[in-house]
Amino acid sequence: MAPHRASERRLRLKRLLYNLRRSPTTIAGLAIVLAFASMAAFGEYIAPYPEDAYTIHIEEKFQPPSWEHPFGTDAVGRDILSRVILATRISLGIALGVVALAILVGFPLGLVAGYLGGAFSSVVMRLTDIFLSIPSVVLALAIAAMLEPTLENAMLALVVGWWPWYSRLGYSMAVTLKNEDYVLAAKSYGAGVYHIVFREIMPNTLPVLAVKASLDVGYAILAEALLGFLGFGIKPPTPEWGTMLSEARIYLPDIWWYATFPGLAIFFAVMGFNLLGDGLRDLLGVEEEVR
Repeated sequence: MAPHRASERRLRLKRLLYNLRRSPTTIAGLAIVLAFASMAAFGEYIAPYPEDAYTIHIEEKFQPPSWEHPFGTDAVGRDILSRVILATRISLGIALGVVALAILVGFPLGLVAGYLGGAFSSVVMRLTDIFLSIPSVVLALAIAAMLEPTLENAMLALVVGWWPWYSRLGYSMAVTLKNEDYVLAAKSYGAGVYHIVFREIMPNTLPVLAVKASLDVGYAILAEALLGFLGFGIKPPTPEWGTMLSEARIYLPDIWWYATFPGLAIFFAVMGFNLLGDGLRDLLGVEEEVR
């Protein structure tokens, strides 16, 4: 039985790799995501001037793009290319952390509510509906405005607005799957709620969850950049894309490179995760609308 299952897994993997090669947009999205992940992991070694995360050089301010500074320099002479690269770890880290925490909080809660039904389900879903009635970004801005602008508080503000989407997704998936034969069989064998929800139902929700999570990282990058742009994110001089845009806006259009390259970083990061999410939707055969 075990060799048969291993053979099935190898066959599914080969089919997935075959379909991946036939999807150039998915490959493009994966390449962009891997490029940003590399910058986040090895930014200090890739950036030409890693010390410019905090060091200032007033005598070199507002230099246009050149061989020495391909993205130019900012208002205090720091190399913009280096700061864009170093900001990747902050911006991408916050986005990934927000999505991961939202999944950990909302998805299991929704799964249990969808499987159990009754009063518990009503309470959980009414609470979810209350949070969903307020736009996620508006709620995040309201919370961030009440807190000190730090990395942890920016993540907290975004998670509060994000977890209800995963609660709703988990609920709908559990309601759909709880009457499947394998769930009914496990229940007839005396399996408990924990086993049924997390061993039987949850594994069959992972394709939908993977698609939604990959798309949501792009949305979270935008939301995190918005917090930084409005002054509710991480305080300068820590490099972060939204904060860099906020600092650069007053110098447009003359010092165009100051805002252009952080903006392009946000654009390509969001595009990469959107392309990856759309590709995963096709590769995994996910038909449900996840956002």
